[in-house]
Amino acid sequence: MIVNVIFGSDGGATKGVASRISKKCQGRAVDIKTASPADFENCELLILGSPTYGDGTLQTDWEEHIDKLRGARLKGKKVALFGTGDQESYPGSFVDAMGILYDEVTALEAVVVGFTDTKGYDYLNSTAERDGRFVGLALDQDTQSGLTDKRVTAWLSTIL
Repeated sequence: MIVNVIFGSDGGATKGVASRISKKCQGRAVDIKTASPADFENCELLILGSPTYGDGTLQTDWEEHIDKLRGARLKGKKVALFGTGDQESYPGSFVDAMGILYDEVTALEAVVVGFTDTKGYDYLNSTAERDGRFVGLALDQDTQSGLTDKRVTAWLSTIL
């Protein structure tokens, strides 16, 4: 299966997760800054990842390059999402960027896979929560980094 993992990252946490995910599924990790339309379209599974900033915004590189995503032909494409956030420092906007990306890809008629349980997290609100589940894999590299490998492995087993 051809898997492309497109991410934005500043501090390196999301890049590190993207690298882990791509290695576990023999995929390619691509920074959104250098991504091309082919990176979004020429794969069987597209995985998108972003950290959430402050009060719930996309990472800067995603904001600057969102038109790459909006211009991609994703109708019927299998897309999975992951987000990194800090549920203790930002409990009111935990992994909101994942919710923003979800809205973007569903508008393009992609088929989103990999919804996950909210159990085991301690936050107040998240736009990435829909119908009681996260729209993808929520990761807190600040307070729950020890759970990342287990969560990534379990999540990949459901989407591959």
